[in-house]
Amino acid sequence: METIPFARPDVGAAEAAAVSDAILSGWVTTGRISAEFEQAFAERVGAAHAVAVNSATAGLHLALEAAGIGPGDEVLVPTWTFTASAEVVRYLGADPVLVDVDPDTLALDLSAAKSKVTDRTRGVIPVHFAGLPMDPRALAAFAAEHDLAVVEDAAHAFPASHSGQTVGAGTSAATVFSFYATKTMTTGEGGMVTTDDEDLARRVRVMRLHGIDRDVLDRYTRVGASWQYDVVAPGFKYNMTDVAAAMGLVQLGRAESMKQRRADIAARYDAAFADLPVRLPAAAGEGVEHAWHLYSMRLLDEAPVDRDTFVQLMQEQGVACSVHFIPLHLMTYWRERHDLSPEDFPVASDAITRVVSLPISSALTDDQVERVVAAVRSALKAT
Repeated sequence: METIPFARPDVGAAEAAAVSDAILSGWVTTGRISAEFEQAFAERVGAAHAVAVNSATAGLHLALEAAGIGPGDEVLVPTWTFTASAEVVRYLGADPVLVDVDPDTLALDLSAAKSKVTDRTRGVIPVHFAGLPMDPRALAAFAAEHDLAVVEDAAHAFPASHSGQTVGAGTSAATVFSFYATKTMTTGEGGMVTTDDEDLARRVRVMRLHGIDRDVLDRYTRVGASWQYDVVAPGFKYNMTDVAAAMGLVQLGRAESMKQRRADIAARYDAAFADLPVRLPAAAGEGVEHAWHLYSMRLLDEAPVDRDTFVQLMQEQGVACSVHFIPLHLMTYWRERHDLSPEDFPVASDAITRVVSLPISSALTDDQVERVVAAVRSALKAT
């Protein structure tokens, strides 16, 4: 029996052809295709600027640096996230302050965040968990009340929207997307920073490639262009290649159909599991467009098995699952550095014992979806 992987990239001949063309073009690093991808992505989300980078982690680092976060500052980060959301704060000599999450959505709890604000707090990194966007109006009001820079971690949230506002547009300092292999669209590795702030975009562009003040394509290919350049800051090596961007352009063109497929799978799961002892993922309310990067449900007390046993039973039936996330306050570095305990984060500490993510890739076939359904019902002894 073939195992159904937890995540499978939805790529095919069109992506392969685009990558091949990029390789054979004579220019494989950051260049014209990357610029085209940036423009197309900015137009898709409704942002003034988009800057392609080699990972969302790089994008978060660059966005925070451009927003002025530095040594001694504090940045609010939900404990229910991947470690990259917090580690980038440390890159800058600042301190992430971990915050518990909303019991329904597992996204940052703004009321809990308010209690963590101090005179050192300079920013907040909301995470749109699983692809369900947080309310941008609530985020903007919270940031304005406390004079905070907002850098949205939208690694799960393309394409998604809330109240008519696409994630990636709006009033936040910046929004950062991931194109990692498991995400809703992929470039293999990669990410994108979007912003309406021209100065922030300019800083991100300079810092993504060693702090150099000129584009490498211009220096190397334009007839009559000068070889001279200047280093205006100690930057990083965070640029995206044209090879990756070529794949991204194809994936961007397919984004809506892939999103609809994931939404259809999520609806099938919701219907199939409605009578089981599980808490289904938070639903998108009116005016909310869910990206469905993850389908994460939680086992209830009355479930006949615990979460770890459930995952094992699924594996025995050839279905791979995952867990999103192990909250940061349970990780050795964050726990010891900030002297954290599970009692400080009751919602996340409870959720980690229950949550499990099922396969929801747009590459899944109908037969595979039905196999997942059957496996879940069997593992929970349901008929």
